[in-house]
Amino acid sequence: MHPSFKRTIFAAGALAFMASSGAWAQGAPRTFPQDPETAASIQQNLKNIKMPPGFKIELYAMVPGARAIAVDPTTGTAYIGTRKNAVWVMHDDGNGKVSQVTEFSAATGFKDPNGVCFAADGTLFVAELNRILSFSNPGSATPTEKDVVPQGQLIPVGDEAYNHGARVCRVGPDGKLYVAVGEHYNVLPPEKYDAYYKAGMGAIVRYNLDGSGREIYAHGIRNSVGLDFNPKDKTLWFTDNQTDTLGDDRPPGELNRATKAGQDFGYPFYGGGHDRTVEYQDKTPPAGVIFPQVNLPPHAADLGMSFYEGASFPKKYAGGIFDAEHGSWVRKHPLGARIMFAHLKPDGTAAGIEVFASGWLTPDGQYKGRPVDVEPMKDGSLLVSDDFASAVYRISYVGK
Repeated sequence: MHPSFKRTIFAAGALAFMASSGAWAQGAPRTFPQDPETAASIQQNLKNIKMPPGFKIELYAMVPGARAIAVDPTTGTAYIGTRKNAVWVMHDDGNGKVSQVTEFSAATGFKDPNGVCFAADGTLFVAELNRILSFSNPGSATPTEKDVVPQGQLIPVGDEAYNHGARVCRVGPDGKLYVAVGEHYNVLPPEKYDAYYKAGMGAIVRYNLDGSGREIYAHGIRNSVGLDFNPKDKTLWFTDNQTDTLGDDRPPGELNRATKAGQDFGYPFYGGGHDRTVEYQDKTPPAGVIFPQVNLPPHAADLGMSFYEGASFPKKYAGGIFDAEHGSWVRKHPLGARIMFAHLKPDGTAAGIEVFASGWLTPDGQYKGRPVDVEPMKDGSLLVSDDFASAVYRISYVGK
């Protein structure tokens, strides 16, 4: 990204808050302006994105620090989490264009509200670093806010850290709330293993929608920032970012499948795939470790993922998984900044993975964007968030 492009984005963000401060004081939500010059720069970058024939990508909206995406099942409105202190709402005019981007529930005082997800009745859940909130009627002027998991009760307060602190959530087919809880270590120190195991750090935990009934659903997960349920067989799939410092080309990232509660996916005994960590190479892994369905490219930082249930894409994409690669930071030669697609076999296991959209990473290793999450809309198009460009894109199929 050209430096002037970055300055434009940050200037637009500053203007948004300055211009809206008076309105916010009177109770109206703050807005983020869709600066035409910045939009034109982003659209120019999108001309370099390569996709299969018939697909089109365009700027849907500029959203500062855009991360996890959740689409309200009752209205089709998209909400965007961030790693800052705001959740944003994209107001679609009904023609596939965003008329306004507004801040959601600014008075709440969010802290790292990366994770956003919906229940079937339209209740919005926001998973922060160490708190989970719910909002009934989020589209109304006065949504009802509740602390589902109060501040300091998702993880031990002493283990709060920005590193690997981006939570993601989904409401499962069982009506429970699932939340991925990453660990803030590269490799967990062995002396902390028992305490973290019991606390549900490096795990996926689930709750009843009112915050009761906490369970640790899956162990052995380093830092998952994307999960979704297969609508056909109800199994839980998730990405997992694996250990750094083992080299540019190992270990692989992971796309995992959990078929029941209580499974262990191997971390920290395994740094990714079947690659053992140095710190645990002489320790016996748990019995029955579940290895990945797909070994993903090493250090590509696969984050958000979603099953595609729409009808507007070609048939080959029905029931498969779209996966956002944020891009590497530790490799000598950068890798990632793409959208991947995983095919599934009739038995529900993975058949393979391929690149679906690429071009945010230039041949000389410069990032023009860094995808974070993918989420289908009601019309079958696919939203893609990008926290580097502060943008949300819309991919649609327009035919041959």
